[in-house]
Amino acid sequence: MAQELYTRTNQKLFFAGLALESMAKAEQSQAMNAQGMVQAERESALFHLYGALLGLCHEIGGFYRLPVVASVEQALDDDALNAIAIPEVAEMLELVRQRETWLAQLLSAYSDLFRPPVAIKAPKTDVTQPLIQAVNLDKAEPAVLSRELLESWRNDLKGLVRRFRDALSEC
Repeated sequence: MAQELYTRTNQKLFFAGLALESMAKAEQSQAMNAQGMVQAERESALFHLYGALLGLCHEIGGFYRLPVVASVEQALDDDALNAIAIPEVAEMLELVRQRETWLAQLLSAYSDLFRPPVAIKAPKTDVTQPLIQAVNLDKAEPAVLSRELLESWRNDLKGLVRRFRDALSEC
């Protein structure tokens, strides 16, 4: 039973929940490293949510006897799916193609984990100008993923998993 495909999906969803619980504790902490702990748990939760999504892709692939894929992006590749019609994958593709959906945002946030930080380039100034620098307050800080948003993605993914499992078991 432990070798069933669904166990990995369940495990990753559980691990994401643990990371979100730890993130909540770190947010309440007064420790010096609290901010680092929050960031670490945020990234951990995102990592496990992606793993749960990949596990779901493996479950669908196992049901339809598709080759094993190494990434969600590979599982949702348009070229690989032209020859066959799988309703679960079609629904996931539809969610991924619309940027405002939770699934597209989750995949975007996950890919952002692997982008290097970009230093803000200061424009070259005239050396005769004063050294006081103006700060642009209109430029917004990059949005940080909140625990509530990650929890809602986890709940959306759990709902998708349940619904797909019900549909796959009816056959």
